[in-house]
Amino acid sequence: MISKVLIANRGEIAVRIIRACRNMGIRSVAVYSREDEKSLHVQLADQRVCIGEGPARNSYLNMERIIMAAVKVGADAVHPGFGFLSENSEFVRKCEEYGLTFIGPAADVIDKMGNKSQARATMMDAGVPVVPGTKEPVYDAKAGLELAKDIGFPVMIKASSGGGGKGMRVAESADEFEFQFNIAQQESANAFGDDTMYIERFVINPRHVEIQIMADTHGNIVALGERDCSVQRNHQKLIEESPSPAIDAHTRQKMNEYAILAAKTVGYTNAGTIEFIVDPKGGFYFMEMNTRIQVEHGVTEMVTGTDLIIEQIRVAQGDVLSFTQEDVTIRGHAIECRINAEIPSKNFMPSPGVVSHMHLPAGNGVRVDTALYTGYRIPSEYDSMIAKVIVHAPDRASALRKMSSALDEMVILGVETNLDFQYQIMKHPVFAAGEADTGFVENIMKM
Repeated sequence: MISKVLIANRGEIAVRIIRACRNMGIRSVAVYSREDEKSLHVQLADQRVCIGEGPARNSYLNMERIIMAAVKVGADAVHPGFGFLSENSEFVRKCEEYGLTFIGPAADVIDKMGNKSQARATMMDAGVPVVPGTKEPVYDAKAGLELAKDIGFPVMIKASSGGGGKGMRVAESADEFEFQFNIAQQESANAFGDDTMYIERFVINPRHVEIQIMADTHGNIVALGERDCSVQRNHQKLIEESPSPAIDAHTRQKMNEYAILAAKTVGYTNAGTIEFIVDPKGGFYFMEMNTRIQVEHGVTEMVTGTDLIIEQIRVAQGDVLSFTQEDVTIRGHAIECRINAEIPSKNFMPSPGVVSHMHLPAGNGVRVDTALYTGYRIPSEYDSMIAKVIVHAPDRASALRKMSSALDEMVILGVETNLDFQYQIMKHPVFAAGEADTGFVENIMKM
C-alpha cells in the first residue's frame, strides 16, 4: 500500500494531489525550485525538498534530483501531475530502478503512445479511425511533399514528439509545403530534440473532443465520457466542457468504444485520454493519446462524481477500479475556464508579477483549482495558467449562466489575466449556441 507520495510537479495540480493524498490518509512530499519556495503546494505538503534553481531544466525536469529527493524522504511513490516529466518514459524507468511506484502508465506504453506517428500507426492497425495521412515517419521536406500531394491539400504537418502546439504547421498548397515543413521540423528539433514529422489531412472547422479513460492492472477499462476542448488559442486549450454539444448519443457511444479499444490495444493502465478530431459532418478520427492526468480532469469529475486522482493512486497500488462501466452516469453539464496570467490583446503574452488582491468565487456547483493567494508572486519561468474555474449545473444553459457569474465575481489584481476574455466567450452567441470550433478564438473572437 502507498503511504507517502512525492509530487513531481508544482502549482495547482500539486495542490490538487496533496489534497487527494490527505483524503486517503497518505503523506505528501513537495519538491520545489527556489523560485517556488513560498508556493502554496510547498506550504501544504507534509514534507518538502528544494531541488534547484527556478528554470525547469534545473528543477522540475531534473530526474536525478527528484529521484534522490524521493529516496531521501522515504517516499514509496511518485505522482508526476501533468507536464514536466509526466510522459517521460525514462523517468518512469528511473522510478522503478529505485523501487518507487510511478503513478501512471508503464514506460513502454508511454513510448508507444508518446510518439505521435507511431501511435497513429498502432491505431490504424487496431482499426481505430484516424485522419487520413502518413503511417510512417517523415524526415525530408521533398519526400513529404509527394506524400502530401497524395493525401490532398490542405495538410497539417506535425511533430511526432509534439505537444502544446509546437511543431505544428498547416500547408494550404504544394507551393508552401516545403517552407512550412522546414519551420515545423525546426520547431520540433528545438522543443523536443526530435525532427521526426508526420503529415495528415487538415480537417477544416473541426471540433476537439476527448474521452477520459481509467484502467486498472486487472484488465478493467472504463470510459468516463467526453470533454469538448474546441476553444483554444495557439493550439492550447482555454475552455473544456462535458458533455460535448457537438456530438449525439450514437457518436458518443462509438467514441467511448474506440477509446477503450485504443487503451486495450496498448495494454494501458491508470488515467489516460484519447483525443479525437470531429469534422463538421460528425465524422471523428483519433488524434493522439495523453498518457497522464489532464489539466481538465475536473470537468469529468464534476459530471461523473468521481475523484480521478484518488483513483490513480488506488490503481497504482494494485487495487481494482472502484467503479464499472455500468456505474458511470453523466449527470448535468460542467464547464471549465482556464485562468491565465496573460494579455489576450497581445497574443496572450504572459504577465507574471505579484497578486496584490484576490477573491475567488464559490457556491453550489462552483469549484476553483488554484495555488494562488494574495501576495503570491507568479514566476515567469513556468506556464501562465494560474487557476481553473469549474462549474456544474443541470444543463448547459444553466452552466453557462453559473460560469458567467463565477467569472464576474472572481478578482485577481496585480497582474493581467484573461478573466474578461473568458467572460466575453461565455456571452458570445456562437459559443452559447454550442457551435465554437477550434478556429473560434482566431476567426470569431479575432485574437
